[in-house]
Amino acid sequence: MLPSCCADRKESERDAREGGGPLRSVESEEASGHMETTSRVGAQASAAEGGQQLPSARRTVDGYLLAPFPWYGLDEAFTGPRWLMQVGTSAEGAVEHGSVGHGDEPSVRNEFTAVTEDDPKERFAVVVTVAANDVRRSADGTGLLEATSVSSAAWLAGVGLLSFTWPGQLDHTLRDDWLDQQTETAWVLADDLAGPDWSTLSLPVDGVPTPFHYRESEFGWVLAGSTQEGVHVGAYGRGMSAYGLGFAMIKDIATYA
Repeated sequence: MLPSCCADRKESERDAREGGGPLRSVESEEASGHMETTSRVGAQASAAEGGQQLPSARRTVDGYLLAPFPWYGLDEAFTGPRWLMQVGTSAEGAVEHGSVGHGDEPSVRNEFTAVTEDDPKERFAVVVTVAANDVRRSADGTGLLEATSVSSAAWLAGVGLLSFTWPGQLDHTLRDDWLDQQTETAWVLADDLAGPDWSTLSLPVDGVPTPFHYRESEFGWVLAGSTQEGVHVGAYGRGMSAYGLGFAMIKDIATYA
């Protein structure tokens, strides 16, 4: 579900964004777990809203295999559990992004408490891969699809973190209002990677030091950057320090299933 204050943004305003801003179309709705159309591997935020995991919906590798771009995850220095999450598709059904998880499978955090590296609960890191696309026409030729950028990866990572942090003690109406507000904040932050809320962090990608935009919050951390393989990479997590992470192209996505 898009924030109500942004649902009426004009197409011309989105098209004018240089270099591609955060995804604000089918992809972003799927990232927040409220797509009108279904993804090939289910929606993590929908599972989070019910407070339950859906392993059968999260373990299908088929959608990942349809992607025309390489997937990224943590490099071999990480020796813990790895698991599939979801892929996101365009209105035409093309795979455009997806997420894979590492560590403990997260659940909704039911209260506003700060998360520290010493917190023994739910140590996880999720890596989001986004296809690098220029502005292009939709399959039916009736409109333009936004370009993707590092901001797109930052947006998807920010919303992904929110999907496991909304306050479960609120009733449904208040929770939706909170999620709308926080989702809009995540979009604003992703659209201003040069702003004061972000710092620069250098992490290895396929063994090459790569700059990432990085920010922390009481819910966890988010980072985003680009690879030399034509994709943008975002990540989010909590309980695991982002400073010690490295990323690598996944040689066999089936190993995550």
